[in-house]
Amino acid sequence: MKNTLIDRPNYINQIKNFIDKDFVKIVIGVRRCGKSDLLKLLQKEIKDKIDEQHIIEMNFEKSDFFHVRNYIDLTMYIEAKMIDEKKYYLFLDEPQEVEGWEKAINALRFKNTDIYITGSNSKLLSSEFATLLGGRILTFRMYPLSFIEFVDFRKAIGFDTTNISFELDAYIKNGGFPSVSLHNYSDNDIRRIVTDIHSTALLKDVINRNGIRNTQLLEKIVAFIYDNLGNLVSLTSIVNYLKSQGRKGTDIETISGYLTYLEQGHLIARAQRYDIKGKKLLETNDKYYLSDHSQQYAVRDFRGDKIQGVLENIVYCELVRRGYSVYVGKFDTREIDFVAEKLSGEKIYVQVTLELSSEEVIKREFTPLKEIKDSYSKYVVSMDRYAARNDEGVIGIHLKDFLISEKF
Repeated sequence: MKNTLIDRPNYINQIKNFIDKDFVKIVIGVRRCGKSDLLKLLQKEIKDKIDEQHIIEMNFEKSDFFHVRNYIDLTMYIEAKMIDEKKYYLFLDEPQEVEGWEKAINALRFKNTDIYITGSNSKLLSSEFATLLGGRILTFRMYPLSFIEFVDFRKAIGFDTTNISFELDAYIKNGGFPSVSLHNYSDNDIRRIVTDIHSTALLKDVINRNGIRNTQLLEKIVAFIYDNLGNLVSLTSIVNYLKSQGRKGTDIETISGYLTYLEQGHLIARAQRYDIKGKKLLETNDKYYLSDHSQQYAVRDFRGDKIQGVLENIVYCELVRRGYSVYVGKFDTREIDFVAEKLSGEKIYVQVTLELSSEEVIKREFTPLKEIKDSYSKYVVSMDRYAARNDEGVIGIHLKDFLISEKF
């Protein structure tokens, strides 16, 4: 299956409308989420109308391009391949490995080109590149596999995927990195793969990219964030945790900077708190989620007592994949797990819980949503076998049904 390309239509459909348009298309996301294969899928779309000589592909993590050290080398290499006046399609995988790469891209866009770039660190968008290109950038955020994609990948390698409940259990245990879904790996092998992905991303896209010297401090912050999926987190709570670990004197500014680096490396994402009544963002006590829930296992292994946070992480990623901006809701003194909005004005509210094990739990999860008096959809997502219900317009739904729903 190494050379097999499996379609990622959610991303292809977002990008293909901009083929031949005068924008540099940038795909960003955590390492090994499938960005390189997405470039190959885009090439397949383009090859229907152009010969291969007019497609120039460069992966700067391969030894083939070690000789391309700076923007001059890069420009000369590409221009040497442009032998006529027809349009050339440039696919550049991780070009930030090349010194001054943004200058080359800026120069090449003035030629008859259509340019596609991937990056594992969003700092490339705040560099000189963004200044040079102004409004000529389109950014697409890519994530590891959704549950539907996970099932498609497993089906492609010959798994019997008819038992959707079994597939959901496998997704929760294995996570969504494509490489773990393309072979029938053991649990130990999957943990090893995910741990390697995580370690590489942390080293290359956080530590090396930002010149971090205090790696032990960073690792402790990572451990804290990963161990607190679904919990409100403040900078003060991290300081207190570090003190309990014997690391005194760590300032809030340093912690804030490290969290920013982790976000830029796409290892974590911050969900800010939102006052539903006041219709404003709050400045304290956010939640942090991972680009893929399996990252937690690389630090803490699979733990049953952490499943609530894992389920929240899965729902959070599903919402952002579908184009929602996601916040943690505050409604009076109650917390709503997610308030999700689109630019179109579409909005949904979501509570996530493991089980509806008692009337007390049902009341705790459903009541806050029932008290929000608007017409937007409201869900309580759980793993409960009897999850399906409608309580005064609040929909109880099993996680598997939520993840495969065409529309919320």
